[in-house]
Amino acid sequence: MRRRPGSPAGPRAADETFFSPDSPRILAHRGLASEAPENTMLAFVKALSIGVQYLEIDVHASYDGVAVIAHDADLNRVAGRSLRVDQLTFAELTRIRLGHQQSFCSLTEALDAFPEARFSIDLKADAVVGPTVKAILDTAATNRVLIAAFDDRRRRAAVRDLPGVATSASSRTFGLAFAAAKLDQQSLVRHLVRNVDAVQVPERYKGVRIITPSVVDALKSAGVEVHVWTINDEVAMHKLLDMGVDGLITDRADIALRVVADRRR
Repeated sequence: MRRRPGSPAGPRAADETFFSPDSPRILAHRGLASEAPENTMLAFVKALSIGVQYLEIDVHASYDGVAVIAHDADLNRVAGRSLRVDQLTFAELTRIRLGHQQSFCSLTEALDAFPEARFSIDLKADAVVGPTVKAILDTAATNRVLIAAFDDRRRRAAVRDLPGVATSASSRTFGLAFAAAKLDQQSLVRHLVRNVDAVQVPERYKGVRIITPSVVDALKSAGVEVHVWTINDEVAMHKLLDMGVDGLITDRADIALRVVADRRR
């Protein structure tokens, strides 16, 4: 059964769900990657140490079926190695140096190390669905994660095995909801997003502005949160928050936290 933002899931209280505390939410994109290698334990520590409560991460499966926190399918960009994540065991991946004495970490390690943090988890490949579900169940983290995937089949496969978990719309679902919102078809928007709790989208896509006041209003009226990526500019942050956006996914969580604090004064 779908759980709306802020409502209970399982035996935990409502204030222990992914959607608490109240928005606006600052989601540190791959941790605070301006201070440490992206998607590493140090990047997460850096983000959490400045007051971030949400981490936006990506996962792939290792050769031996471990959910590994990594954005890319290969190691070229982050480690200069012509290998894919799924060609190496997790033990082998941990020996890859990413800088600042950091290496790859598993989803289980991160969920276990930061029990108070909320995680938005982007499933990057079909093979990582099972390992991700296992990591979440093993750490009893269902209430504090959100499952995201561009592919709706992949997203649904994970959600099916995690009753009550928060989830965001796939690209196709959002595209249809966006079109319905532009046509002022509110009942259709509500129908299209009935099985998700949030949409996580760019401000623009291929030159088209995705996030407008009317689109935000339509989505929020349909009962879903709106999170926008990847927003690093202070002026853009203010503009989006003025529209009523619920979350900013950002490389500069330090700036975003300051913006939110200033707006509350």
